Amino acid sequence: MEHNLNRRELIRSLVAGMAIPLAPIGIASAAQRTGRRLILVELSGANDGLNTVIPINDERYFEIRPNIALPRDKVFSIGKELTLNSELRSLDPAFQAGNMAVIQGLGYPGQNRSHFKSIALWETGGDGHQAGKDGWLTEDIEGMNGADNLDAHGISLDGGMGIFLSSSGLWLSMTSLNQFTSLSLATEKLHTNLQGKSANPALSMIMDRGNALNNSMARISSKIKNLNRHRDIRYDAGAFGRQAAMAAQLIDAGIDAPVLKIKLDGFDTHEQQIWRHPNLLKDLGRGIAGLRKSLIRSGHWDSTLIMTYSEFGRRALENESEGTDHGTAAPHFMLSGAIKGGIWGAHPDLGDLVEGDMKFTMDYRSVYASILSDWFRIPQNRFSKYSNENLLSIYA
Repeated sequence: MEHNLNRRELIRSLVAGMAIPLAPIGIASAAQRTGRRLILVELSGANDGLNTVIPINDERYFEIRPNIALPRDKVFSIGKELTLNSELRSLDPAFQAGNMAVIQGLGYPGQNRSHFKSIALWETGGDGHQAGKDGWLTEDIEGMNGADNLDAHGISLDGGMGIFLSSSGLWLSMTSLNQFTSLSLATEKLHTNLQGKSANPALSMIMDRGNALNNSMARISSKIKNLNRHRDIRYDAGAFGRQAAMAAQLIDAGIDAPVLKIKLDGFDTHEQQIWRHPNLLKDLGRGIAGLRKSLIRSGHWDSTLIMTYSEFGRRALENESEGTDHGTAAPHFMLSGAIKGGIWGAHPDLGDLVEGDMKFTMDYRSVYASILSDWFRIPQNRFSKYSNENLLSIYA
């Protein structure tokens, strides 16, 4: 393939392949890098937590969901009178091994029910009163000692970049492994063509960023060439499974990026939820189970943390279309070989609803504070004030 890129094409190529900061990369001295990774799993559309983690012995569950409540033969026990949707059975080995934590009742004050606005809040660490400016972990990840030697600060494998908003740093977005190689060739060509050709400060800055991207892509592309793809591990989870497989492959190839992101679409279940939601959870469970198996085989399970998140939960009461509308609190999962699994936090009280919504019992930013301070060992971080003592012992 020939890459004849002019300056306009250069800028377009760079914007398509990475987050282009408006300031030079600057790495401050802070916490030491731990070698640990975080894989963020977005459940896009807002997962229904009440049909994911089910209080099966609470009769109020069946009263408020006469048509979409799960029967007892469609769940399996995880203790404390709670059950998981049976479509997540593929995650039971992780739960039984103590490698899966269920964090209950996550939400924030002043819940916003707009998909666009609420996911932006989760991605930047805001709440219904104020949004954040950058991605919730970008500043702290960029500030770790040794961060300037990374292949990238983070890589999105679903094409989205909202959670990686940053005025500096190297945050990439790719949807296939082949893109790393093709963009590496493109950035190398344009770097050669345009080097030293502009006295324009803005273009010079973009060229500096292009040089950083070129170096990053060259390193990543070189590592991918020697990749063992573990083709015998089956994910059976469609597009989400392919993203999960890519995440495992990048880690196995030795790509040095502390944060990876993948996404499962389709959780906006306003109607016919009883048919749609189980298939989504099946893909979620199979994708994460395949990812766990790959990471165990490659020796990275104890140094990798997987966390799910979604823009909000769904209402406790079902609607007239046998679905659920935009709500508030929801549970999420954390998985790793280095956490203490089980049930964390309190399940929202179905007898204490507010206009059909569950009250959140834990601010989701408490999880962010825990990840930054205890997983990445950055004790002073953006979310330190949200630290929750109930999560202090979650990491093994």
